[in-house]
Amino acid sequence: MPKFAANLSTLFTELPFLDRFAAARKAGFDAVEFQAPYDFAAAEIAARAQAAGVRIVLFNAPMGDFRAGERGFAAQLGREADFDASIATALSYARALNCRQIHVLAGMAVGDERVMQEAVYVANLQRAAEHAAAQEVTLLIEPLNARDNPGYFLNTTRQAVAILDRVARKNIALQFDLYHCQISEGDLAQHMRDLHGRYPHVQIANVPGRHEPDLGEVNFAFLFDLLDEIGYGGWIGCEYRPKAGTLAGLRWGRRWGIGG
Repeated sequence: MPKFAANLSTLFTELPFLDRFAAARKAGFDAVEFQAPYDFAAAEIAARAQAAGVRIVLFNAPMGDFRAGERGFAAQLGREADFDASIATALSYARALNCRQIHVLAGMAVGDERVMQEAVYVANLQRAAEHAAAQEVTLLIEPLNARDNPGYFLNTTRQAVAILDRVARKNIALQFDLYHCQISEGDLAQHMRDLHGRYPHVQIANVPGRHEPDLGEVNFAFLFDLLDEIGYGGWIGCEYRPKAGTLAGLRWGRRWGIGG
């Protein structure tokens, strides 16, 4: 039986952020994830999640100034201090939120410096893994498709696995977003089988449009059954953009107790 987490950065955006926890629980979600919680005190977020009765299963480490083009620091030359600070901040939130997974963004590719960026990426992740392990936190890296995210350093699962093999730490793993994989690589079912055991967290949205899983070219009902078949036990983060309101779009989840 798949376990779904509502991404509160994309779902229930009709409501203020702190009110989305209760809305997600009322809609049938037992867990939530989100992207950037840093505009709110960790204690306030934790209180809202506890009151709503939902677990927080994932959020992003700080990624810098989005408007200035920053998308994280992990693979950025000369930004080691910024990377370490972002991990320290994220871990402090993870402690308060009782969350065991953090997505660490790589940042942008820079010209012909990929080899040097990869070396920095690996070293940064290895160093961060030690701090995260002390809290029993797993750090995740996520390939983002180049169409929606031009210039991002990490685009495919093949690239991600190569980095993970070099990092070689048990608490650094793949965040497997099926939306990005469909655009960048396709062949989702085979990727799910081949990568099984490498990804403790899955995210979903359909193609095109990044909308609900029942609106688009991907047969997500088949893929959810496949995840059960191969023994995936992690959460499935619903990081899609509702086409016509969150609640109206939740009809896809009724089979699994979501949306009423």
